[in-house]
Amino acid sequence: MTMKRIAAVAAVAISSVMAAPAQMGGMSGMGGATASAAGSPVDPAKSFDASVSQIERQWMGAAQAMPAEKYNFAPSAAIFVPGQAVKYDGVRTFAQIVIHTIQSNYGSFAAIGGTKPDVDVKAIGDLKSKDDIVKALAATFAFAHTAVANVTAANAFESVRGTQTRASMLAGAVGHAEDEYGQAVEYLRMNGIVPPASDRRPRM
Repeated sequence: MTMKRIAAVAAVAISSVMAAPAQMGGMSGMGGATASAAGSPVDPAKSFDASVSQIERQWMGAAQAMPAEKYNFAPSAAIFVPGQAVKYDGVRTFAQIVIHTIQSNYGSFAAIGGTKPDVDVKAIGDLKSKDDIVKALAATFAFAHTAVANVTAANAFESVRGTQTRASMLAGAVGHAEDEYGQAVEYLRMNGIVPPASDRRPRM
């Protein structure tokens, strides 16, 4: 995970949290409606949920786009030009990247939401089929949405793990998921598949 990406996500999270009190105070005469114009304050839970939704769309598209028979794909020296010194021993397969993302999501969002997953997170590492892995990926994002719904302006910067707060953990969780997604995209491209999030062709 790059420091630049973490800093960017954290900046968005922090700005939304700091602005939330002003919004909450201005909602009483608006029937609870939230402003959407640029520069308007956004409730932390809503802002965090939007971040989860964005990476969810990217990841679900990628996981569904990779054919089941390619879930064990991992790059190897054989796909590069002869004589090129490339070592890929131990590199994760596509399936392992998805599973790693699932397990990491559970760890981060459990801390953010203060809730325990109702699944055996360790056992997810034993999943083999595409259908089971995609189902587990969808479940981890559902868990993430529930977790961020508990974030408020009052608790966003409370410590949940040492110096880590809900806001900083969200930045790390999203940044990590994006990095793993970037690796998954390379695997899709190596197999001639355009990642759905990158496919700009018009739909009929």
